[in-house]
Amino acid sequence: MNKIGFDNDKYISMQSQKILERIEKFGDKLYLEFGGKLFDDYHASRVLPGFAPDSKIRMLETLKDSAEIIIAIHAGDIEHNKVRNDLDIAYDREVLRLVDAFRKKGLLVSGVVITRYSHQPSVDAFADKLKRLGLKVYLHYPIAGYPQNPSMILSPEGFGKNEFVETSRPLVVVTAPGPGSGKLAVCLSQVYQEFTRGVRAGYAKFETFPIWNLPLTHPVNLAYEAATTDLDDVNMIDPFHLEAYGQMTTNYNRDVESFPVLNTMFEHIYGSSPYKSPTDMGVNMVGFCITDDEVVRKAACQEIIRRYYSAACGFKRGIIGQEQIDKAEFIMSRAGVTVEDRPVVAAALQRDHETGGAAMAIELPDGSMVTGKNGTMMGAAAGAIMNALKALAGIQPDIDLIAPIVLQPIRDLKTNHFGSENPRLHSDELLYALSICATTNPTAARAMNVLGDLKGLEAHSTVMLSRVDLEVYRRLGINLTCEPQRKTNRLFDKN
Repeated sequence: MNKIGFDNDKYISMQSQKILERIEKFGDKLYLEFGGKLFDDYHASRVLPGFAPDSKIRMLETLKDSAEIIIAIHAGDIEHNKVRNDLDIAYDREVLRLVDAFRKKGLLVSGVVITRYSHQPSVDAFADKLKRLGLKVYLHYPIAGYPQNPSMILSPEGFGKNEFVETSRPLVVVTAPGPGSGKLAVCLSQVYQEFTRGVRAGYAKFETFPIWNLPLTHPVNLAYEAATTDLDDVNMIDPFHLEAYGQMTTNYNRDVESFPVLNTMFEHIYGSSPYKSPTDMGVNMVGFCITDDEVVRKAACQEIIRRYYSAACGFKRGIIGQEQIDKAEFIMSRAGVTVEDRPVVAAALQRDHETGGAAMAIELPDGSMVTGKNGTMMGAAAGAIMNALKALAGIQPDIDLIAPIVLQPIRDLKTNHFGSENPRLHSDELLYALSICATTNPTAARAMNVLGDLKGLEAHSTVMLSRVDLEVYRRLGINLTCEPQRKTNRLFDKN
C-alpha cells in the first residue's frame, strides 16, 4: 500500500508549459475550459497514487500573473438546489467556496456567469446576493437550436445576446461547481464576442480523464467511466484523431459527438479550425507522468470497486436508479475485478459475522486489518479509527486511551440535551475526546500524533454510515466503502 505511481512535480511543470504554448498559438488570449475539480480532485489522487488533490490549483498558481477565473453555474442547478455529492454542498454555495479558495491562492476572479438564464426568481435572488458580496455577475441565455445551429448561435441573437465578461489577462480559466454548468458555451461565447471586438482568442480544454494516451480499457480510464455513470460518459476511440493522424487515442462520447458542431463554429469564428480532433483540443500531460503503471492499475481497480459500492448505496438510499448499478457492475467485469478483490471487505464481513452486528475494518499499510464493532460507548466506525490509531502508534489493543469518565458526559449530553436516540459516540465525538485526553495522557498523545497516517488507508463498513461518520472518514482521507445495508429500520436517521 501507499506506493507512488505518479510524478506530481513533473505533471505541474509539463501542464503549465503546454498551457503557455497553447496561449502562444492563438496570440492574444486563451479561454481554457477546466474539466474536473480544481481544488480537491480526490478521484485523481486515488487512481494515480502520487497525484496531489490540489495539483491543478498549484499548476494555476505558477501562472497566476497571467490568469484570471470565470465561474459558470447553470441557472437550473440554482433553481433545483443541485448538490455536489462528494462535499454535500449545493452548487450555489460551492460558487462562494470556490471564490474564497481562488482568492486565498492569489488568483483573480473576474466574475460569475449564470448560464441558460430564464428569469427564475431563485436565480435572481442568488445573482443579487453575489452582487451584494461585491462579485460581478453576467447572464447567458438559452439559444434555440444549440448546439446544432451554428448560424443562429454565432449571431447577435445567439452568443451576441449574452453579457460579455470583461477580462484583462491572456489566460482565462472557465470552471464550475460541477458538470453540466455550461463551461464550453461560456468559452465559445467569449471567443465569438472577442472576435467581434477584434481580439483573436483561442479555446482549449484542460482535462484529466480519460487519459488520451492510455488504452481505452486501461483501469484508469475505466475508473473514469465508473465515476461518471450518472453522466452517461463512455470512453471511445477518437475517430477524428485516427483519421487525421492514424493514431488511436482515448476520448469520450460527449466530446466526440459535439466535435463536428464545434469544428463548424471554429471555422465560422477563425476562418479555419485550429483543431482536427477532440483530442487536439485537450491539454493533458497526465499520461506522461505515470511512473509505475502497475501501481496505478491496482489503484484504479480499487476505485472501480469503490464506485460500485457507492452506486449500490445510492440505490439503497433512493437517489439513483438500477441502471447505474448495472453500469458499475459492467465496468467491474471489463476491468476483471469483483468485490472479493477488495481485501478489507472480507475482513469487515467476517467481523460482522462474529459479533452479529455492524462492523468496520481498516487495512493498515502493511496489509494487516484492524476492526471495530458497535459497543456500548462507541459505534463501529469510531471503534475502528481508535484501533487503527493504536496499531499505527504501537499501543497495545487493550489499553484505554479515553477513560469512561470522559466518554459518559458526552453520551449524556447527546441523549439528555440534544435529543439523540443513539448514545454511541460517532467518529468526530471520539476524536474530540481523544484530543482533550492527549493534553494530559502521553499515550493518547501518541495516538493523536499518527492521525495523519490514516490518510490513504482502505476501510469497509457492513452498514451504511451516518452523515457524520462519512464526513469524518472523508476528512481523514480514508477510502471508505459500505455495504448497501441500513443500520436501522428507520427511514429517517437524524444521527
